[in-house]
Amino acid sequence: MSKTHRLVQFALVTATLILAACAPAAPVQPTTAAPTSAQTTAPTVAAVQPTTAPAASAEAPTTAAAQSDDSSIKVGLVTDTGGVNDQAFNQLAWEGIQQASEELVFQAEFIESQQPTDYEANIDALATEGTNVIITTSSEMADATAIKAKQYPDIQFAIIDHAYAPTSGSPYCADTVSDCYADGGLSNVTSLMFAEEQAGFLAGVLAGGMSRSGFVCSVTSIQPPAGDRYVMSFRAGAVWQGGEEIRGMNNYINIQTQNDNMPNFTDPTEGQETAQGLIGDGCDVVFGVAANGALLAAQENNLMAIGADADQYNTVPEAQAALLSSAQKNVDVAVYNYLRTVVDGSVTAGISTGTLQNGGVGLAPFHDWDSQIPAELKARIQRASDGIVDGSITIDLLE
Repeated sequence: MSKTHRLVQFALVTATLILAACAPAAPVQPTTAAPTSAQTTAPTVAAVQPTTAPAASAEAPTTAAAQSDDSSIKVGLVTDTGGVNDQAFNQLAWEGIQQASEELVFQAEFIESQQPTDYEANIDALATEGTNVIITTSSEMADATAIKAKQYPDIQFAIIDHAYAPTSGSPYCADTVSDCYADGGLSNVTSLMFAEEQAGFLAGVLAGGMSRSGFVCSVTSIQPPAGDRYVMSFRAGAVWQGGEEIRGMNNYINIQTQNDNMPNFTDPTEGQETAQGLIGDGCDVVFGVAANGALLAAQENNLMAIGADADQYNTVPEAQAALLSSAQKNVDVAVYNYLRTVVDGSVTAGISTGTLQNGGVGLAPFHDWDSQIPAELKARIQRASDGIVDGSITIDLLE
């Protein structure tokens, strides 16, 4: 098994500074910079963007010079097969860890997984080194995370974008168990989830304001409930912006699979074909939810597209000219906020949701379209964001 194993450790600090750094802080709000404990301003529309990218992976394992510190916390990240420089969840998770480690003073390292069979072994490697907080990055790693969380009950685990439920049918969470965390043996696991409906609503406001035809559409390979939260809120946001005359339609696609029957979201064929049909019916803004081909179809037709989950301007560069923005899950902020709870002792098992209120979701930058989006529409998007935060806007998930 091939792994890139990088250790980042920080300078010795006094016990006084450590105690000060560990004090609870207010939730991080989204800005255009990496999260810091001093952030107190209201949420902005732009999502937190990477500020310090991880060094490019070398063919041979690389290890930074080790230096002891006084911290009792050691954090490890196990990536999925996308690697730590994927411009998506892996990279954002590592950036959140780096930011927290600098402010709160603890040791951190990551291990890259080359294939799914690496997941359990990589978690074992961190556990045997004395790591006491392990973060994994996707639903693809759900089984390995649950198995190892039960094996190492004294280690705190967090998994990104996967919630354990009795209805999953997985052996670590029987159908008769009402709470997989408290009752199902995962009492040391926190699921870092995200309010897709909030990010999707803002994407819909953007689409409704930019559409010329009055017909916006979505193409998704993510099944319910997360897929429905995205696409229904997208339509709701478009109607909030443009009125009842705005048309919206979503088509789910049948996706091809890869390792262990996990979805292959990057295969463009079905997404392109599905989006092309909607474009032929008049859709001029395409929301691609785990459907990269839909973004490419918009690009090929000189139309507009909106990505999902990560900033897809970075992950699907072939579609950059079409991308207005992306409904982004701010994984770096979610990880940072989670690690603050570990340090201050308030960490709990179960689901922790990233929202506009705590900086966990938002819209990615407008990139090449920034000068073409009217100031009035940007103000409307900000108004929608503020309204969701203060409760004056309720998101109705349209059927």
